[in-house]
Amino acid sequence: MGSTTDPVPFFVEGKTALITGAGSGINLTFAQLLLARNCNVLIADLSLRPEAQKLVEEHSSNDGAKARAVFVKTDVVQWPDLDNMFEVAEKEFGGADIVCPGAGVFEPHWSNFWLPPGTAKSKDQARPETGLGHYATLDINLTHPIRVTQLAISRWLNPSEGGKGGKASTANPKRIVHISSIAGQVPGFPTPLYIASKHAISGFIRSMAPLDTLGIRVNGVAPGVIKTPLWTDHPEKMMMLDESVDTWVEPDEVAEAMLRCCEDDTVGAGWILEVLKGKTRNVEWCNAPGPSGPGATAANGADIAAEAFKWLGEPGWGVAKG
Repeated sequence: MGSTTDPVPFFVEGKTALITGAGSGINLTFAQLLLARNCNVLIADLSLRPEAQKLVEEHSSNDGAKARAVFVKTDVVQWPDLDNMFEVAEKEFGGADIVCPGAGVFEPHWSNFWLPPGTAKSKDQARPETGLGHYATLDINLTHPIRVTQLAISRWLNPSEGGKGGKASTANPKRIVHISSIAGQVPGFPTPLYIASKHAISGFIRSMAPLDTLGIRVNGVAPGVIKTPLWTDHPEKMMMLDESVDTWVEPDEVAEAMLRCCEDDTVGAGWILEVLKGKTRNVEWCNAPGPSGPGATAANGADIAAEAFKWLGEPGWGVAKG
């Protein structure tokens, strides 16, 4: 899909990246990689973990000696917050050249298909006052990156007078890098909302390929099992892994693939780079073999499936409180 080269090569040095969810995990690692290459970074998240706070403090100087990092508190399900982070990018850096809507959740108990809205552990409302229901997992993993993509395209096609670099074109290219997952290629009974969100975002990425004719290249990465807080901070998800059998993909491997999505002219528009341990490939949109090898397995997935069936066996499953 789309062109495999740009008339003008894209390099991250001297550019600005806007990254949601960069308070931790692979998005923070990507931010670190960009800053090391003299690329400014706007970190948009609800809060910062200590390592992210330290990164912002180390790159807070405005003396021009090195790239800057700026934090803007952002709730990605609130569309005014998404507008605001672009406004902050404009104010601090003259706009963004790279946008990574990377914030995501791994079907936590508070927004989980098997713990339906209105039941004890769910924060999703069964009877919202407006009547308009939401699964937070889908709002974060799917609606937010779609909306951020729209906002980025609009900014790049309608630059402000004081904006950096002018209108996007093949002579003035821009980049959007999404975070999909190997979950976008396989079924997964224990986490069907997460699976659905990643199948959907992979389809969205591929559908954006023709934008490269306007100088806007949209790509994504599809990591395997990565050692980040998405797993390590959630004991209920760690139950899926047997570390004597399963292999972690390192965040650095994913960040390098994200950098390739920005700079590598051999990466085509709409491509999704699957990242396993020591192996990266483009996943074609049809007839692609599934993920296999180190970093692609969760040996104890059946245990989590059994937990879902246990919940289904409880009296009144899915009946909302009140």
